[in-house]
Amino acid sequence: MHFVSVERLTKSYGIHPLFSSISFHISQGDKIALIARNGSGKSTLLRILAGQETADSGTVWINKEVDVILFEQDPLFDPQKTVAETIFFHDHPLMNAVRAYEAAAATENAEELNQAIINMDELGAWDMDAKIKQILDKLNIKELNQPIGTLSGGQRKRIALAKTLIDIGFEHKHCLLIMDELTNHLDVGMVEWMEQFLNRENITLILVTHDRYFLDTVCDEIWELDGSELHVYKGDYENYLEKKTARIESDKASVDKARNLFRRELEWMRKQPKARTTKSKSRQDNFYTIAEKASKQTQEASLQLSMKMSRLGGKIIELKKINKCYGDNVILKGFDYTFKKGERVGIIGPNGVGKSTFTNIIQGLEAADSGKINVGDTIVFGNYSQQGLQWKEDQRVIEFVKNIAENFPLATGGSLSAAQFLQLFLFDPDKQYTYISKLSGGEKRRLHLLSILFRNPNFLILDEPTNDLDLPTLAVLENFLLEFGGCLLIVSHDRYFMDRLVDHLLVFEGGGLIRDFPGNYSQYRRESAKKESPEKKEALTSADTTLKIRTFAQPTASDPGKTPLSYKEKREFEALEKELPLLNEEKKKISEELAGGQCSYEELTALSLRMESLSAMIDSKELRWLELSERA
Repeated sequence: MHFVSVERLTKSYGIHPLFSSISFHISQGDKIALIARNGSGKSTLLRILAGQETADSGTVWINKEVDVILFEQDPLFDPQKTVAETIFFHDHPLMNAVRAYEAAAATENAEELNQAIINMDELGAWDMDAKIKQILDKLNIKELNQPIGTLSGGQRKRIALAKTLIDIGFEHKHCLLIMDELTNHLDVGMVEWMEQFLNRENITLILVTHDRYFLDTVCDEIWELDGSELHVYKGDYENYLEKKTARIESDKASVDKARNLFRRELEWMRKQPKARTTKSKSRQDNFYTIAEKASKQTQEASLQLSMKMSRLGGKIIELKKINKCYGDNVILKGFDYTFKKGERVGIIGPNGVGKSTFTNIIQGLEAADSGKINVGDTIVFGNYSQQGLQWKEDQRVIEFVKNIAENFPLATGGSLSAAQFLQLFLFDPDKQYTYISKLSGGEKRRLHLLSILFRNPNFLILDEPTNDLDLPTLAVLENFLLEFGGCLLIVSHDRYFMDRLVDHLLVFEGGGLIRDFPGNYSQYRRESAKKESPEKKEALTSADTTLKIRTFAQPTASDPGKTPLSYKEKREFEALEKELPLLNEEKKKISEELAGGQCSYEELTALSLRMESLSAMIDSKELRWLELSERA
């Protein structure tokens, strides 16, 4: 069934076009991931589809049998209403029956309860009642009489998600579900349940997410907004990256060809007399089309992170017999830990077990009830917290940066001005003079990251760093953190992010119990599955297969799944052994050139781009070499 048709849709804010003349179709059963850089118009496009914004031009046709449900990043609720009044707002026979049954069960009025049971039977509402209870349980929503105004941002997000999922059951048979960053503020268990829910339900879906495992599990199609155009890719995230690379190469060749033609046509235009013939006018009109194509930028802007790090001494942080609780909620109970130089620790656990409290205690932002914390003299904290960016009213981006420093030192030597530094963080000159209040959520997060890194921290604490950052920025942030020589402490529900960056986990299990697990999240998940019931183990194994999770731990010699190398793989292995030393040599030369301090800004930018490309290439090839070497 055809759900949505969009033809030549255009939307701009001022002179900045978000998207121009884009067209697409959505059919029943489609599950689409929409990705783009922050500020490119993802949320705007979703709101246009939901009828909450209007486009500048173009048409949006939605089948009259289809209901559109929108889950937004920042839901707005009446703070005076309770959780129950917010979630169960439907005036619908099924909802009324469920509401009456739950009320009668709570009051234990036999006559009312009997009548409510009869109504539930007649309407067949028991399945819906069970579904509602499952949704509330999985999203940890228990206090239904609590006013919305007393809840945290994360709690309100989960209320909005529960309301959205329950809405699906009360709408018409045909529903288009639009979800904007639904995994923010959900712990890992909730995210994995959401994957199962969306795959199990017969849902037509378009979503924005930064969670690559979630994207691969739920979606089978990726749309990218890039340069005001929409590009469609079938398949998973890895396939999208491959196809996008091929598209960029094709575009580059096309633009190079247009530029050569442009030079010839420009020479012809300059020689033309003022009098125009029909033939020359046609050629002149065509010249402007060629000029537009020739001026297209094919080099994709990328975030460059090469910050100078403060020296890290031998003593890092020692925690001895730390205790912390809030009333009956025990956060830490006699906790001992000594951080080592260059250590990369991930923190996981359900919401409310004290992960953020723990990071605050380490930094001295909160006091422990008892115990001793020894912090090394050379430690400089960089705290990327969920609270986000703090700025003065009506402050521009460039003013915010200059208030911290006019120039910023680079790890490779030399320094950059505030304006140059902002450009490396994808804030072009026009954007630098924008008021911070006008930035998108992701752009504010990027500016927040910038403000932390140029303070030269050597102990980075990242509390949910992936929230609101776009996927391209996330990929570059990951590459930077892989090269970061200091200590790294990450609190995140993003499994892909954790798998790439951490060496071991501190698992907060509640009640002050913290377990040190030697491995990344996927390894922890598989280890936990062995201790679960057969039903849960089967579900986790199935989810692992669906996720296509890359295992970062290398297989052992006893691994029964290990197969000998094929002839083609042997040739590939031999080629990698020759390529890697050459790539590392080139990387070393570029590092020496950058460290020399003799480069102009243009040369610095070009060399930094090549360094980023080399690092990504080496990482990929080394990972493949390790995989093949274990089997060789």
